[in-house]
Amino acid sequence: MKLIINGQEREIDHAQTLADVVAHFNLNERIVVIEHNLNIIPRELYTETVVVAGDKIEIVHFVGGGC
Repeated sequence: MKLIINGQEREIDHAQTLADVVAHFNLNERIVVIEHNLNIIPRELYTETVVVAGDKIEIVHFVGGGC
């Protein structure tokens, strides 16, 4: 299925939910924030939020570090 991920069209097979999208990119869902079709989705709803072709998804991945 084709999804728009961070502004780029991506083909992601077997994705049915936002949790599947997170798994596809091997991301830790505890350190990402996802906007799905202009709505920020709470982490606990990733497994319940269905994705369909053409959905627009923005993923922000937090990176720690510093001195």
